[in-house]
Parts: sequence; C-alpha cells; structure tokens
Amino acid sequence: MSKPHNQPVTYEDLQRLEVYGSALRQMRKMQFDGIPVPDHVSGPLDTFGEELAELGDWLEQRFEQFHKLQTLSEEIGSELFAENVLDRIYKTFSTLIPYDRIGCALLEENGARVRAFWAKADYPDMRISKNYAASMSGSSLQTILATGEPRIINDLEAYQRDNPGSKATRTILAEGILSNLTCPLIANGKPLGFLFFSSREKNTYRDLHHDIFLQIAGQVSVLIEKSLLYQQLYELNGQLMEAHQKLKDQAMHDALTGVLNRGAIFNLLESELCKAARTQAPLVVIMADLDHFKSINDRFGHLAGDEVLRTVAATIKDTLRGYDHVGRYGGEEFLILLSGTDTNMAVDVAERIRGTVANLEIMHKDGPIRPTISQGLALSDPSGTAEQVIARADAALYKAKEDGRNCHRLAPNG
Repeated sequence: MSKPHNQPVTYEDLQRLEVYGSALRQMRKMQFDGIPVPDHVSGPLDTFGEELAELGDWLEQRFEQFHKLQTLSEEIGSELFAENVLDRIYKTFSTLIPYDRIGCALLEENGARVRAFWAKADYPDMRISKNYAASMSGSSLQTILATGEPRIINDLEAYQRDNPGSKATRTILAEGILSNLTCPLIANGKPLGFLFFSSREKNTYRDLHHDIFLQIAGQVSVLIEKSLLYQQLYELNGQLMEAHQKLKDQAMHDALTGVLNRGAIFNLLESELCKAARTQAPLVVIMADLDHFKSINDRFGHLAGDEVLRTVAATIKDTLRGYDHVGRYGGEEFLILLSGTDTNMAVDVAERIRGTVANLEIMHKDGPIRPTISQGLALSDPSGTAEQVIARADAALYKAKEDGRNCHRLAPNG
C-alpha cells in the first residue's frame, strides 16, 4: 500500500531521494548508466524512480542517435563532390536507416522534370540508370516537395496496384524493391531533388526513420547542393583548362599540316640545345625541303599542294620516334630535331624519311603525285646557337639539292 500523504518521510525515503538526485546530476553530464530501477512500485516515490529510469533509457538512446548523426555529418561533410557525398552516405547511414539501395534524383528544367543522378545497391541488377527521367507534372513527388516531409511506402506491390501508371514504381519493383522511404532534398528553401532509401523487404520503414531523416535533412541537402556547385565549378574549370590547352596547341601548331609552327619548333630547338650542352648528349638538326614543290602547285593546283604538304608532314611525324620533333619552318620546309642521336643514327633516320616520302602516291584527277624530299643534317655544337646550327643544316640541304635532290647530306662539324 502507498503511504498516506500525511505520513512522515522516512530515512529510507531520504536515501532514495538522494540516489535519484545523484542520477539526475549524472544525466545532466550525459551519463545514463547506473540509474536505479525500483524492484516494485509501492508509492509515488517508486513511480518517480521508475519514470526516471525510463527517461534515462530514452535520453541514452537519443544521445547515442545524436552522436551518430554528428559523426556521420562530419564524415559526409569532408567530401567535395556530389557523388562522393552520396557514396559516403551509402557507406555510413546503415546504422540509422535500413536499406538495400540508395538513389538520388535531381530536379531539372526549373523543377519540371526529375532525373536519376546517382544510385548504389548491394545487388548488381539496377534498372534505374542516370538517363532515367520523368515529368514532375502529376507526380506524387510534388506532394513530398510541397510538404517537405519524407514519405514511407512499406508495400510497393500494393502501391503499384493502386497506381498502375507509375513507371518508376514498376521499374523499382523489377529490382526486387518492396518498401521505400522517399526524402525531399531542400536547401535554403530551394528544392533540389530526392533521396530514396529502398529495401527488398516489406514494412522496413517506421516513423523513427522518418524522424531521423528530418533531423539531418537540411544538412544533407546543403551538403549535396554545395557539392553539386563545386562539381559544376570543377567541371567548368576543366573545360576552361581544356579550351586553354587547345588554344595553346593551336598557337604552337601549323594550321595546315598540324605539326609545330616556325616559332614553336625554333623555341624547342633553343631548349634542346641548352639541354644538350648541359647533358653532353648529341642533338642533330635536319632541314628538309620538298623537291619541285612549285611545279606541283603549278601543275595540280594549290589545293593539291596543300594536300601534299599535309601528307608529307604526317609521314615525317609518323616516321620519327616519340621524343623527336618536327615543325614547318617555311612554305615547304620542315625542321626536324633528333634528340640524343649521333650522326650515324641521324643518317639512318634521314634515309628512312626520304624512302618513306618517295614511296608516297597522292591521287589526283590529273594523275598521281609522287613527292620527294631533300635533307640537310647538322650535329649541334655545344657552344653554338640555334641560328648557327640551322644555317649549317640549310647549307647541307643546298648541297643535297645540287646533288640531284631526293637525298640527304651531312654538314661538316662546325
């Protein structure tokens, strides 16, 4: 029997009150274990003790949940790209919300359409890919955005029977998904899209999971929004860098033949001469010139001449090693740099270029064009300049022309 209200407080009651007071002080310090539970309820003090113990259990669960949320928020907040944020959510949220699959869809066309952006599952056969898109008009997803509240469907088969026109439901059922928690992503009042937690079991989701997502919805949405913006900036920066590189390449390459232009090959020669002087490695320069190029233009036309230049330039480039270089030095002249190559090796390369070009047959309506090429070779002098080695190669080229063309000549060492 409970004590009458006018019954004096006993020493035992005071001890129990002291224990309960100590328990309350512990709870204020976030320490929830050790709270005594009465063996039986025989009065208001016992009822208070029982409720205090239940409160301790509830607070402990909530504190553990809050700690998990805080830890997970810190983890996903460390990612920069949207897909990495979602990957981290997939890896870590299973301690809070059960799922076999998580998908993310984003709004586009000012909210008129929703498109699948990312998905991951513990099974391989996913039917909804990145290209999957649907109109928002008449979709039940509009209600979710309007309310800002997650939606739980614990029997997708029943939902499909009631909504036979839902293609998305039919597709996700084909993956074996039977229940779903659809969560709106709204950052700073702006709808972004949806996060879908899905399970292959019915009746997976409860109000607890609804409440958990509500606690983290704003933070997750802001993280995804920021990561999407970062990703867009990153991709835009990549496009700008690519465009810059293309412009740089265009500035360095001859528009007609695609090989390096005069300025670029000359600068490269100066750089290679410095390296050769520093490393004592040989460098051979070849000045090559198409034979009777004016006659080709006069007989076949300038368009045919352009085609010959393109073909010969490509042939020379394909004949060289990966670390050699060729540039268009003048109208029909090409400057070739052979790094780490002595004169014997250079002569072999020059002969290979000569023979390959001589075997070309460029078809034209007025007959085949069979170009030939003359070459002058010069070994660089460690103390010489770019102008000096070019002049020596050019003199050797003039000698090859004098000797009947379609040949190569080596300049004497400077």
